Amino acid sequence: MCGIVGAVSERDVQGILLEGLRRLEYRGYDSAGMAVIGGDHSVQRAREVGKVASLAAAMKTNPLAGHLGIAHTRWATHGEPSQINAHPHMSGDRLAIVHNGIIENYQELREELRGEGFEFTSQTDTEVVAHLIEKNYRSLGSLYDSVRAAIARLRGAYALAVVHADEPDHLVVCREGSPLVIGVGIGENFIASDQLALLPVTDRFMFLEEGDIADIRKDGIAILDREGQSVEREITRFEHGADSADKGEYRHFMLKEIYEQPRVIKATMEGRVTNTRVLEQALGTDAENLLENVRHVQIIACGTSYHAGMVARYWIEELAGVPCSVEVASEFRYRKHVIQQDTLFLCISQSGETADTLAALRQAKKAGFRAALAICNVPGSSLVRESDLVIMTQAGPEIGVASTKAFTTQLTALLIFTLALARQNGLPEEQEAEIVKAIHLVPGQVSDVLALDGEIAEMSKAFMDKHHSLFLGRGSQFPVALEGALKLKEISYIHAEAYPAGELKHGPLALVDSEMPVVTVAPNNDLVEKLKSNLEEVRARGGELFVFADKMANVKPDEGIHVMQLPSVHPITAPIVYTVPLQLLSYHVAVLKGTDVDQPRNLAKSVTVE
Repeated sequence: MCGIVGAVSERDVQGILLEGLRRLEYRGYDSAGMAVIGGDHSVQRAREVGKVASLAAAMKTNPLAGHLGIAHTRWATHGEPSQINAHPHMSGDRLAIVHNGIIENYQELREELRGEGFEFTSQTDTEVVAHLIEKNYRSLGSLYDSVRAAIARLRGAYALAVVHADEPDHLVVCREGSPLVIGVGIGENFIASDQLALLPVTDRFMFLEEGDIADIRKDGIAILDREGQSVEREITRFEHGADSADKGEYRHFMLKEIYEQPRVIKATMEGRVTNTRVLEQALGTDAENLLENVRHVQIIACGTSYHAGMVARYWIEELAGVPCSVEVASEFRYRKHVIQQDTLFLCISQSGETADTLAALRQAKKAGFRAALAICNVPGSSLVRESDLVIMTQAGPEIGVASTKAFTTQLTALLIFTLALARQNGLPEEQEAEIVKAIHLVPGQVSDVLALDGEIAEMSKAFMDKHHSLFLGRGSQFPVALEGALKLKEISYIHAEAYPAGELKHGPLALVDSEMPVVTVAPNNDLVEKLKSNLEEVRARGGELFVFADKMANVKPDEGIHVMQLPSVHPITAPIVYTVPLQLLSYHVAVLKGTDVDQPRNLAKSVTVE
């Protein structure tokens, strides 16, 4: 998603804003721009398609001098990537605005404003907000009051930052469903969509809450909450190094990245879901059209991403009622295909440069698929550039070779996509709202699982002298079991296999004995009773069970059964939450065995060759 930076200071802000944009490049974008109010109280603006470097080069020739400014990197949701669609947008020559998110009712507001004489130069929803605020300003004469009146009419998810040449000493910001942080300085203050953008100028931050609107001046910050009450938000100090390649307080990158999951899952949701629904425009400018009449989904991926696709198949077929196929990219690209009409081709890759996945995408584009959707963590990667629709996962840099936060953010993005597709296929509003509510709970539930880290570390001691392990799951938890087994073998070098629990009788039971620990995930869903029967089959043959179970599933510890109780979660979001304890288990086993956790032997982070 896009990025916002703003500053009000005694010094020129152009350099601060440019550096902030550079630090937000990881988020993905297609254009960049800046507006600064100069000493003559006029708005100066520069916008360029492409990289921040292009904007910086243009501003070397025509610098923007001033003490108040806003800047933006845009990822197109309304209107193609172009200079006229790039932010900041203006109303007249006095008001400028930058915006993250999606305004759902922009069309009706556009028609209303056009009827009142406002002219539109872009295809964006953002320009509608600029004109709406300007309309209010003409009667209210206060930027703060004008923004507050405007947001009362907006539906969707947004973070806004607004400046007006008639009030050159402050900016006004607000947030609803899209992140915004205030950087607190001395005699200057800043705003951004991510605190990393502001680390060169401050390490003190206020995080705005949902519905907040704030007035930002050099010497003060005033905030009103959703109810219009004056509030103070706690100032926190950024305690970790700015470099994402720093382990900080953690022993390994893998552990650091496991613990980052509540934050990055939330970041992947922000700007894409309201309190009750998914905003399908966040998938791309033509998302609604391309998702309409999709009759089949073909998912292609490798490794961990393939497991994410396997989970998505359960979601897509259950919620959207659309047939879904999942295939390893290295297999897909070397066989003949029968392509169903109106098939969406969905590629998943952490790096966006996975050789087999890219080759499959290029092959698919020639074969007549309806459209290509990429779920990826790296903006500017080949997969992103060559796909029709994109969901960036917002995991941030992942250093550990064994994927953790990339996987759970992929699942989050896939669930968002599924709900957008399901709405096209008649998913009831109340069911979508129920699942969206469950998605919002996931970051907190993952934090609850992380609080069990010490207990999981103790459990891991039982695996120290083992050479084999079996992972079991049912339904959408079977891919989670596959991912758990992959993590264990990747970093501890213990041979691990995963099976659907119902397949035990068809061969794997022959392997079960006291030297074969069996790991099981058991959310409280409609398959839990059948899963309990499978556990008894293992127990009867002398196997030792390690069960991660919903506290309401009534799985009790006993001789040979070790139970770790997890928080109750919605059945749809359970695969995301139940992945985390398996990551921690694998990590602690690897630490005990003394392997190279972050760089396991024979493996590379990005597989860019066959």
